[in-house]
Amino acid sequence: MGLIVSNVEIQIDEMFLSEVNESDVVRAAALALAHEGHADADVTVVLTGDDEVAELNLRYRGVEGATDVLSFSATEPVEGFVLAPEAESYLGDILIAVPFTRRQAEALERSLGDELRLLVVHGVLHLLGYDHASLDDEALMWARQDAILRELAQGE
Repeated sequence: MGLIVSNVEIQIDEMFLSEVNESDVVRAAALALAHEGHADADVTVVLTGDDEVAELNLRYRGVEGATDVLSFSATEPVEGFVLAPEAESYLGDILIAVPFTRRQAEALERSLGDELRLLVVHGVLHLLGYDHASLDDEALMWARQDAILRELAQGE
């Protein structure tokens, strides 16, 4: 597929550089954005450790422990904060706990790369307003996610 994108920033903790394919993660995010009609939107993907994600999970969701992926929308209104005009296309941040994801992939008998692609797509969909709080919402989000993952697989 050969996507070259400047709208997806990726930050990988040094300890995970050898096991993460940076261009694959960027391609997954860019394709998810394009598939959903937001090819010009900007996102940041952070691949970090369990402790960092657990801290954010507790602080912002009130849930103890690490999780696979967290999405932080820049488009949801925050009292007292005004988004700069040049940042209007910024959707937000996706944080993925690499050790948690590695264990999850092993338990599901998937590769780390496959699981990271799924979580990046999942995170982008959350930033675009999709959720899985109800069965109907979940069915819609999973359908979108599956369609994007199929398109990613075709481009390999």
